[in-house]
This record gives sequence, structure tokens and C-alpha cells, in this order.
Amino acid sequence: MAREFTRVGVVGLGTMGAGIVEVFARNGIDVVAVEISAAALERGRATLTGSTDRAVAKGKLAEADRDALLSRVDFQVGLGALHSVDLVIEAVPEHLDLKQRIFAELDRVCKPAAILATNTSSLSVTEISVATTRPNQVIGIHFFNPAPIMKLVEVVRTVVTSADVVADVEALCTRLGKVDVTINDRAGFIANALLFGYLNHAVSLFEARYASREDIDAAMKLGCGLPMGPLALMDLIGLDTAYEILDTMYRRGGRDRRHAPVPLIKQMVTAGLLGRKSGRGFYTYERPGSPKVVPDEQTPVATEASLADGARAIAKVGIVGSGTMATGIIEVFAKAGYEVISVTRGAEKSAKVCEAVKTSLNKGVVRGKLSETDRDAALGRVTWSATLDHLADVDLVIEAVVEELSVKKALFASLDEICKPGVVLATTTSSLPVIDVAMATQRPADVIGLHFFNPAPIMPLVEIVRTIRTSAETAATARAVCAALGKTGVVCGDRSGFIVNALLFPYLNDAVKMLEASYSTADDIDHAMKLGCGYPMGPFELLDVVGLDVALAIQRELYLELREPGFAPAPLLEHLVTAGYLGRKSGRGFRDHTNR
Repeated sequence: MAREFTRVGVVGLGTMGAGIVEVFARNGIDVVAVEISAAALERGRATLTGSTDRAVAKGKLAEADRDALLSRVDFQVGLGALHSVDLVIEAVPEHLDLKQRIFAELDRVCKPAAILATNTSSLSVTEISVATTRPNQVIGIHFFNPAPIMKLVEVVRTVVTSADVVADVEALCTRLGKVDVTINDRAGFIANALLFGYLNHAVSLFEARYASREDIDAAMKLGCGLPMGPLALMDLIGLDTAYEILDTMYRRGGRDRRHAPVPLIKQMVTAGLLGRKSGRGFYTYERPGSPKVVPDEQTPVATEASLADGARAIAKVGIVGSGTMATGIIEVFAKAGYEVISVTRGAEKSAKVCEAVKTSLNKGVVRGKLSETDRDAALGRVTWSATLDHLADVDLVIEAVVEELSVKKALFASLDEICKPGVVLATTTSSLPVIDVAMATQRPADVIGLHFFNPAPIMPLVEIVRTIRTSAETAATARAVCAALGKTGVVCGDRSGFIVNALLFPYLNDAVKMLEASYSTADDIDHAMKLGCGYPMGPFELLDVVGLDVALAIQRELYLELREPGFAPAPLLEHLVTAGYLGRKSGRGFRDHTNR
């Protein structure tokens, strides 16, 4: 039987500590809330009452329950007040020496049977535990912010943590309504180890001026369904906190360059640009602590006039290809009022594409998202063809053929001969260098990447990929077309993976390496990222959907271009692909899908 925790202590009443106090008190457990001074104690009390008052205002907590909750909390100055608690959780700033001093004092003050826990997100629980005479009773209990809302708790055991202590804490997490994942003491645990490599990489793209802060954030929100863009999330976490976590993980985690803090982060911290809490980070906020972003000197001014400035007029669009992406793009342009010429290899493929477009449009009618009149008008704008010669007078060509460079180059060479001067030639490649395709023509200034996301009629993002030869006029035309389609166009340079894949797939690869090292299970890693970071899918769920072969191909491209050791494809990913375990499409990937 797990022990019954009737009285717990929380040390440190900042945002996280006050949130942990609320979690325990909400669940009927008496809490001794401790701070270093009377002023700090009052700030902690105000944080807790503010949170519970907001819950009452939103109808999520009854007034009587709030009052009962607050009555369970005993606010005290000094660690001596914790002499009779069953469990203490420390939630002070991420400095090892500070935590060690606190644990040494807790060891002296607390009763012999008390469990001593740290909420650290990156420091070594083992190094904290050795400051006590009871390291077997020390454990990590890592809540996520905001603690009352976030469901995940990482339970971190050291090599000497007692099995009974682990079991007792796991049972406590269940009592609190949390989902726990139990892991060993490793830098960053699960969530931060995967999250901060991704955040650091995003900052490096911004530092290199590869894309704007708005475009990086929009790409990850709209392309991956993430709740926040990486730079906005850095501002929320605090750049000083992010720097400390990355630096700790780099030093403790084998000096992986993925976790070496990008120099810009240290520069911003030194300059006092810490994010929301200081009123300015990657974005500028209404005031310190405010979530409201206000315009600053980097804010783009996107008006209809500015989007159309320098853009060519586009009325007729040619779309080459017969796959899912081509079909979706045809539908997008036809619904937006463009005249479309669909070109495939043969009448049979044209008929299949036509049927697929009709089926999709009919679904829109059934769901009430499209009228029958609009459906018929969209279909009436499409001409079906099996010859490239019919593209002689279009204003824009978009190719959506197979991801093979030789095939795309041959197609663009043909389009160069057929199309009139001034036509914008666009490729939907998601991984190949756009410049290689452009140089197959005599008009590289007119070539650009337009990477639509699947399914194109639904996904709101388009990556607009400029090569070093793309003209400003061509880029302006691409931006204007995306706006006319109702899509968000994000502009980036011609680098492997563009924005979304360059940030997404190294994170997925890191997850595979974590599994490969037997640090955690696929289920726990997926739980950690969904419940701890708000991701719509865990990394292994997503890999099985995308296809392990697709993921491996993209990761290889990234590694070949950037030569970053941390981007080398995980051997486990390569072995699964070799074995034919490609994900859902083959019935098995990281999980077995044959009986689902």
C-alpha cells in the first residue's frame, strides 16, 4: 500500500511553487507554503489567491471550494515550519548550490521518514540528493507550468532512490489527477531535452536572419499545429531560464551542440531582454509581465497594397502532377477564382484527378462549407489536360510531381521552353534545393518554392522559398498569390527543410535517439510532449503518420547539407526503414497498426 500524504510542504512560492501549492490544496491535502521572507511570502499568497479568484470568475471553481482550498494552506517564513510534513517539494530558482543548501537544511529539519523532492527541470537530482544524509528518499517531481492545468508530471529517480519512494510518489500523482512518467536522472529529462533543442534551433534560424520571428512562429503553429511558436514560447519561459536550462543540458548531456545556447540568447539576457517578464524579448510587450504583444521596429506592415507591391497579375494557373498534393492545390486555386489548367501524364490520370477534386468539393457541400453553386463554379474553372503545351499562356505554373530532382529538373527545362516570358515557375518540393530546379531553366529569377502542406485545402500555411537568384518581383507575386488564396505565406531562404521540416525533424530524430538509448518508452515520450508541451501528437505518433521512410529521407538531407553531428539520423530509424517498418502505411512503425 502506498503511504498516505496528509501534510506536504512547498519551498518557494513563485509562479511554479504557488501553482504546486494550489494542486495539493485542491485535492484536499494540507500544505505548508514556505518562503525566505515576509515580502516574498505575501507575493506568493497573492499569486495563489489571484489564480483561485480567476478560476472562480471563469466558473471552474466554486467560491466555497476556493475558500476551503485556501484554508488548507499554512503560509510560513523559514524552513523550520516543515518539521512535521510527509513530503517537501522545492521550487526555487534553478541554481544547484542554492538547491543543495536548501536540501541540507531540509535534511536537518524534516522528520526521518519525510520524502524530499525537487521540481528542477534540468539540474541533476543526484547532485541535489547528495547534500542530504538520506539520498534514497530524494526524488524529482517535475510539474509543468501552469501546474494546476498541465496534466504531466515527470517523476525522476536517481540510482539510489528507494523503489518504495518512487511507488509512493507515483500513487500521489494519480491522486492529484496527474499523468506521471517515471524516468532516470538525465539532463532535461524527457520534455525539456526534446523541447529545448528545438527552441535553440529556432533561435539560430532567427539569429542567421533566415526568416523573420513572425514567420518562424507562424510556420510552426500553422504547419505543425503547435500551441505557440518557438520564439513566443521562449519569451514566455524567459530567456534567462532558457539559457540556464540549455547550458545545464549542454554541460550535463554530453556536450551535444544542439543544446549549446545560441550566442544571441546570452546577448539578449545580458541586455535584459528576458521575454514577457521584462516586457521585451524576441517580441515587445505592453508592459513587463503582460502577454499582449505590441508593434515595434521589427513588426512587418502587411497591407493589401504592400502585398501587391511589385507583384505580377496572375489570372491563369497551371498545375502539373496527379498526386494528393496536386489535387489539393487544384481545388485551392479553383475555389479562389483562378482559371486552372491541370496537366497530368495521360487522360486516365486526368480523369482520376478530376474525380478526386469533385469528391473533395462534394464533401465541402455536405459539410456546409461550400454551396452547390460555388462547387460548380470551381469545377467550371478547371481544364483537364495531358500535355504541357497547354501551359503556353498561363501566368503561374506550380509543379507537384514526385520528389526526385532529376524529374523536376527535366520538367522545368520543358516549362522553360513552353511558357511565355514573365511566368512564375514554382516547385512544391519539401526537401530538395529550389536553386537546383531553377538552374534547369534560362530564367532562374522567375523560379520560387511554394511549399503547400497536406491537405492543401485545409492547411493554412505555405512556405515561400527564395533562392539567391529569385527576383523581388517573383517573391512579391508569390506573397500576393498566397494572400489571395487565404493562406499564410512565410518567406525563407533556400535551405534544406525550409522552416517547418528543419525544426520538426531534428526534434523527431532526437526522440528516436532517446528511445534507442532505452531512456524511456515511446508511450511515455509521447505523453510527455502532448501533456507537458501541448503538442497535438507525440513524436512517435507523428512519425508513424508521416512515414519513417519520409522522415529518414528528410533527416538525411538536413544532415548532408548542414553537417551537424546532432542531425545524423538515429540508427534505430534507419534499421526500422530497412526492415520495412514504415509506419501506418505499412501496418507497423514504432507501433503495430495491423489491428487498429
